[in-house]
Amino acid sequence: MAMYLEECAAVRPDEIALRDSHRALTWPEVDETVDRLVHALDSIALGSRRRVAVFAANCAELVLTHLGILHAGVSAVVINSHLTAPEVARLLRDSGAAALFAGPETAERAFDAARSAGVGTVIVWGIDGTPAGSDPTGIELVHWEHRLAASPAGRPGDDRLVGPTVMYTSGTTGSPKAVELGGRRSGSLSLGEHLAALRAQPMAQDGVHLVVGPLSHTGPLTAIGLLAAGQPVVVQEKFDAVGTLAAIEQYSVATSIMVPTHFRRLLDLPGDVKRRYVLDSLVRVGHTGSRCPVEVKRAMIRWWGPVFLEAYGATESGTVCTITSDEWLAHPGSVGRVTAAFRSAFAVDDRGNELAAGESGLLYFEDPTGTGIAYLDDPVKTAAAHLRPGVFTLGEIGFVDADGYVHLTDRATDLIVTGGVNVYPAEVEEILLGHPAIADAAVIAVPDSEFGESVHAVVVRRPGGTGLDSAAVRAYCRERLAGYKCPRTVVFADALPRNAMGKIDKRSLRASAGSRTGESGAVPGTSGFRKGMTT
Repeated sequence: MAMYLEECAAVRPDEIALRDSHRALTWPEVDETVDRLVHALDSIALGSRRRVAVFAANCAELVLTHLGILHAGVSAVVINSHLTAPEVARLLRDSGAAALFAGPETAERAFDAARSAGVGTVIVWGIDGTPAGSDPTGIELVHWEHRLAASPAGRPGDDRLVGPTVMYTSGTTGSPKAVELGGRRSGSLSLGEHLAALRAQPMAQDGVHLVVGPLSHTGPLTAIGLLAAGQPVVVQEKFDAVGTLAAIEQYSVATSIMVPTHFRRLLDLPGDVKRRYVLDSLVRVGHTGSRCPVEVKRAMIRWWGPVFLEAYGATESGTVCTITSDEWLAHPGSVGRVTAAFRSAFAVDDRGNELAAGESGLLYFEDPTGTGIAYLDDPVKTAAAHLRPGVFTLGEIGFVDADGYVHLTDRATDLIVTGGVNVYPAEVEEILLGHPAIADAAVIAVPDSEFGESVHAVVVRRPGGTGLDSAAVRAYCRERLAGYKCPRTVVFADALPRNAMGKIDKRSLRASAGSRTGESGAVPGTSGFRKGMTT
């Protein structure tokens, strides 16, 4: 059933197929583990939706779990390993996942979330017994290693339909929205058809793939398909600039997917360190997540050569535009032209009229199938994203030049992109407003030299709350939110600027954020708009 894995096991039995810092597995070992995982999943009651959630930090076991889920015809619900137990519980309830996979770093939170959400089965690896501080009452604890050892090693015989991967995309309503990757063909491909499509992708022809970002994000998650298609994969548990260079040289890495924050950290290395490593094995480095500053990308091309392929899109749409290094040098700052899966890109004015080349407006993309994008169980948000059937927006302001290249100049939403990760302000604001000493709060993006953007909170204290300082606000958030969502900076204001409709004027806040005088200074209500983007 594992098809290409079986082929690789027979043809390349001694080659390392998957490695992290703790273990290295050959193709036969990967093939056998995946077969055992399929049998193990078949033994768990998954309900009609056949969804299992995956909540773990980068490691070989996480990759193998995703491979097993793929080959079992089950849907993986991908959950960021940094989320708190209450955040995970919300996603479990929303997705209807019947079981939850977790690693040693997330096991305690996984138990708490599963109990809160009514999920009856938790599968963990890397720990003995019950996670410290967890109450196993009412939950079936399955030890990953024990269940695999007890499962048959023989190959399941049927070619199943592939279960769509479910991921959560950020919004501005305070609630993450579920989308199915490859939504237009979800559930319609057999495993054999799916693997054939994976093998036809350019990266599946190039060689060893290096994972440097969290496998809870769409870019790094590409590694699962590449391994299934027969490409060896090296997994970094956490990004390390020197470690990345060392891995590229040591394992003759051909491909990777990064975000601009990775580029900045690589470029910040001393010159003698950068010159120490031979990187000529690189063939293709994809990058996405947020717009890359022109000088940063130019410097990376000078260093690594024209190996970069930028992809622009969103979880709900997949890749909409791409641009090679050579194209980008001719059109610096562009995110490329639409891919073959889309018919066109164009900008419209406030009345929905299409604009001429070079004129900025809300960007729309046309899907020739007429399907467009869809948010699971949210027809209102789905409808709001479409100009007409098959023509959708990702909320960006920009223009299309005379050569058909898309340029992003602003965004129509308040979404924050920090280090390539989306943060929705309303969720953070909801937490802030739960503090007894906070009367009002707004969360915006501010420029950050390392992460592109960072989370910035403007807070109005309640009467008598003068003892509340920025450290206390950040500590309060850290107890309730994943670290990347917490404000890095906090300022206090006497009042928040609001428009005639009573809504907070975030454009004014963005314009004034750069001129704040300190944490106790008032924030003026000047007009203006800071430019930014999100994917």
